[in-house]
Amino acid sequence: MALDARGIPEELPASSRAYAGFQGRISRTMAGSQPWWPPRGQAAEGAPNVVVILCDDMGYSDIGCFGSEIATPNIDRLAAEGVRYTNFHVTPMCSPTRAALLTGRNSHAAGIGYVAHADPGFPGLAMELADDVTTVAEVLRDNGYATFMVGKWHLCKDADITDTGSRKSWPLQRGFDRFYGIMDGMTDMFHPHALYCDNTRITPDAFPEDYYFTDDITDRAIGMVRSAKASDPAKPFFLYFAHGAVHAPLNAPAEDIERHRGAYEKGWDRIREERLERQQRLGIVAPGTVLAPRNSEPGDDVPAWDELTDDQKKVFARYMEVYAAMVQTVDTSLGRLRETLEELGEWDNTFVLFTSDNGASREGESQGTSQYFDVLRHYHGGGDLDGAFDRDLAAFDQIGGPRSLPHYPRGWAMASNTPFRLYKINTHAGGHTVPAVVSWPRGLTGVAGQIRRQYVHATDLYPTILEITEAADADHRHGVPLKPLAGHSFLGSLTDAEAPEAHREQYFEMVGHRGYYRDGWEIVTRHAPRTRFDDGEWQLYDLRTDPTQTRDLAADHPEIVADLASRWERAAWENQVFPLNEGSGLLRTQRPEREDAYARPVRLVPGTPTLERYRSLMLVYRRSFRVLVELDFAPGDRGVLFAHGCKSGGYSMSVDDDQLTYFHNHSGEMSELACGALKPGPRQIVLEATALRGGLHVDVRVEVDGEERGRLDGLPMPMGQAMFQGIDIGIDRGSPVSWQRFDAEGTFPYVGTLHAVTWTPGEHAPGAGPETLAKLREIGTTFE
Repeated sequence: MALDARGIPEELPASSRAYAGFQGRISRTMAGSQPWWPPRGQAAEGAPNVVVILCDDMGYSDIGCFGSEIATPNIDRLAAEGVRYTNFHVTPMCSPTRAALLTGRNSHAAGIGYVAHADPGFPGLAMELADDVTTVAEVLRDNGYATFMVGKWHLCKDADITDTGSRKSWPLQRGFDRFYGIMDGMTDMFHPHALYCDNTRITPDAFPEDYYFTDDITDRAIGMVRSAKASDPAKPFFLYFAHGAVHAPLNAPAEDIERHRGAYEKGWDRIREERLERQQRLGIVAPGTVLAPRNSEPGDDVPAWDELTDDQKKVFARYMEVYAAMVQTVDTSLGRLRETLEELGEWDNTFVLFTSDNGASREGESQGTSQYFDVLRHYHGGGDLDGAFDRDLAAFDQIGGPRSLPHYPRGWAMASNTPFRLYKINTHAGGHTVPAVVSWPRGLTGVAGQIRRQYVHATDLYPTILEITEAADADHRHGVPLKPLAGHSFLGSLTDAEAPEAHREQYFEMVGHRGYYRDGWEIVTRHAPRTRFDDGEWQLYDLRTDPTQTRDLAADHPEIVADLASRWERAAWENQVFPLNEGSGLLRTQRPEREDAYARPVRLVPGTPTLERYRSLMLVYRRSFRVLVELDFAPGDRGVLFAHGCKSGGYSMSVDDDQLTYFHNHSGEMSELACGALKPGPRQIVLEATALRGGLHVDVRVEVDGEERGRLDGLPMPMGQAMFQGIDIGIDRGSPVSWQRFDAEGTFPYVGTLHAVTWTPGEHAPGAGPETLAKLREIGTTFE
């Protein structure tokens, strides 16, 4: 009888042979048997730890070693011991950069060509990481690394940040062993709207008075590293530290803000000049580099500081004081992480990249704001910003603190992007040129303090990490063949200042703005919404002699423009960039029908965790809605019946002294409606909200057992991300809808018999919903 290598008769059926093999294993003695564990990836001997620190919306000149007046000693020390890249590029927006950085593919090819708050139905704008790209975390984990992430993810669609949404584009499903942070694009630094630990949402009732998000994620990162090294000191780790800072809302601890008091009274024009002077002394830019003129393009323009009123100077300087303090919290975080790695003996063999996800943000528009969501509301057609400055001036002492949600005017974004033009979102240099510092004491010797001028792109990080870790890349993911890498390792330039550029050409696209770089030449457009795309809008710059894009050479070299435009077109097809965003607003509005499920009625009972932001929003967004409260009331029962939203906007209802009150918050401006006393017994309370034309305002009416108790007409409709928190029942968690109520009662949990609260969505406001989509499609096919 013929036997196989395991001593099992070969003529047995396969199923029987497998069973016999199993029986054989359990019948043999341990000493005479060989283990049959499957092979597992193992890191190379002495492989380095890898730490990627990504700031959010930090401009090119915002750290000391790139010319800033802001003290950043820990980042500067990193630069003094490592190298600085002065020609480092990302995409002009946060989510696409994160996709490119983690996957080594261009952002559209990775499925995320725009900020991950949209899903218009195209593969380059899927707003989730594609199945045919890997992340560096997935590859390193397969190669024996522990993989950790803290901070901002922002790589999955809103509809999936729910308890029943797909998690396929969540951190743990994309290669991370542990995650702690936020899934959305921003948060209140004092009262995060929704924290996640691994795959689970955390909903604390309240935050400590000294809570600050950057401190929290730093504590978590340190804890992850300590635990890993205690468990297996030989196992290297990958830590992706994605800051929420310095994205708006700009919040910082009061003592940090105070350190910068008066530092920005000289204004943005003088700050730009001083930063350029330092950049030249530091060698960041060449002597004689021309400072780009003050941004003057319509809608992007910045006034001269000296033309502002005294009140404007006072408030605008305060915004920048807060921003500078926020930058310093990032620096302090790096210092704390470094101390931990030094204590563990891991610092010398840790590769660290510190950079930003795009240029500084112009989202504070011309005058800044103490209520950031005012501006986002404005972007979504929610009215103008007239009168907001007087409110901000009155709230001067609160700017930057836990009761404000500020952002600076775009003049400070211009200063942050010194010496370049324009801002985040633009494909001009100010949108995608960022500071980058690399340190690796054991792997980079003899290069301390040096500067590198080679062109490097975010997609280059993935292959660089593979090279320094000696990790084997994947060619399939879950059986799906992978897209080829777009990036190129920049390890050669890390050790050799004269190494040739590995990344010779790169396309850019963001909300219709386009760009293409090749061997020192760059074409770029600043596309006006709802105008035709054509080759006549290309500008051409020779970045070798004009890095700040001050001399348009398109008319002098039409053949170069034509060549680069052709290359852009080919790259766009290869990376699924099309269709281009024509500026109608359809990109943000068009959603798949499956999301209709989030607008179904919902009955919530006490004890339900905070309903997710997106599900909550879909119940009321630009539509009429009805809220039914069912309770058995007894005299003395008191507390919050329901709360939807937070300090930036929302509405709530509570009972105190047997009196019912409705609260309506619009950017911190409160409207209250006294609804009278409640009688003992079973009660039904109804909030009837009628959306007015366009969905920007709402009439509200309150009934108790069918009796009208009051109404408020023409209230601003809480919309978009202004209601940044979801719905709570019987409590107002986190950031409160009403500070006055919070100051008196805290989260004010309801004491009494509250049965349920039911939301029933009504019709879309006239001129909103499907009517809006039809209008936007028509607009998108009509060009000037």
